[in-house]
Amino acid sequence: MGLFRLSADKVARIFGVRLTKRLRCKLQSVLEKLDHGHHVMRIYCNHLVGRMYEKFTTFMRVKVCVNRMKDLGLNKGLKNLEALRCKLVLVTERFAGFQAQSLNVHVDFPLFQRMALPVTSGKTKIAGIKIHDTRMMRLMEVLLHGGTQLNGWRSADIHQTILTSFALSSDRYTLTQLRYDLRKMKAHGLLERIGTSYRYRLSGKGSKAALLFILFHKRVCGPLANSLFHHRPDEALKPPASKVETAYHKADHAIQHVLHLLAA
Repeated sequence: MGLFRLSADKVARIFGVRLTKRLRCKLQSVLEKLDHGHHVMRIYCNHLVGRMYEKFTTFMRVKVCVNRMKDLGLNKGLKNLEALRCKLVLVTERFAGFQAQSLNVHVDFPLFQRMALPVTSGKTKIAGIKIHDTRMMRLMEVLLHGGTQLNGWRSADIHQTILTSFALSSDRYTLTQLRYDLRKMKAHGLLERIGTSYRYRLSGKGSKAALLFILFHKRVCGPLANSLFHHRPDEALKPPASKVETAYHKADHAIQHVLHLLAA
């Protein structure tokens, strides 16, 4: 999720450089799977590269490499070593802090309650946003992928992306319905226009709310609804040497324990 939210302006903000039209090198984010359970994420800015990956499936390691000191406003030489270290520490902290925004999401039921209430915009009352609204979940998921649209989203781009991503026809989800959903998000302060253009992006509040809605829908509502009408697996039939099956059963017991505590 953090990879998709890395747009060009955020990459430049992490490395502390100005985003201009005369940028010599690339602004790019890459997710590469080298081995099962070992993912490498890289972001590039000028001659700088930041890497984030797992180490021994336990530790999250972040490091920044510099191929051209002038990109940081420094010259080569041991006398600049301490200044270089200070700058790289700040870059690393911004990189890890940005990714933590996508991971540090906790369930906030009062937020769900407030978002479900209607709001008034001028003389018009606009409906609330509910957790079971499939249309809004699709829209939020598309808007979170900010890395694919550097200058924000046009309504036509959002509409086409939703139709392609979720295999929908234009009859099932029309452009008029999309504009109504965008208006609803804007009224709740989740969406903002970029300048005077008709391009949209999530606001700061919108990014946090969209992450909360999407992760709650996928991690909690989805697994519970999917297993509601299925029989629980029999542990006696579990393969003795299957670590994956053992992990699934442990997770199932843990979720069931949480549900019992909530019911109490």
